[in-house]
Amino acid sequence: MAFDGPAEDQIAIRALIDSYSDAVFRRDAQAWGATWAEDAVWNLASTEVRGRDAIVGLWTQAMAGFPFVAFFAQIGQLAITGDHATGRVYTHEYLELADGSVSRPIGQYLDVYTRTGDGWRFAERHFSILKETQAK
Repeated sequence: MAFDGPAEDQIAIRALIDSYSDAVFRRDAQAWGATWAEDAVWNLASTEVRGRDAIVGLWTQAMAGFPFVAFFAQIGQLAITGDHATGRVYTHEYLELADGSVSRPIGQYLDVYTRTGDGWRFAERHFSILKETQAK
């Protein structure tokens, strides 16, 4: 089964993923950062960042290079055991670059979630691009 664990936790983790996506659209670093655990790890292909503050710093810097970003996420797998969970999330992004060109990466996150005092948060996100198209 692709989805395993208590329904209320599945709903909460789906809300976490949706909150992350919404914060990207709105370029809201505070809301986006709130989706991460304090000691989280973000791995973007070959770049690994540790700690919420460093993760938000990298994201803020990266977002500054895009006049417009759209981010869509679809959860493909979720397994919850107590206060920990793993999941697979597929992404589709529309990235407008400063020179007017557009990149449309389709990616995959392999996630680890943790239940904190503030609810479910990303403990780890490991991203890889599955396919990318570019247009001028």
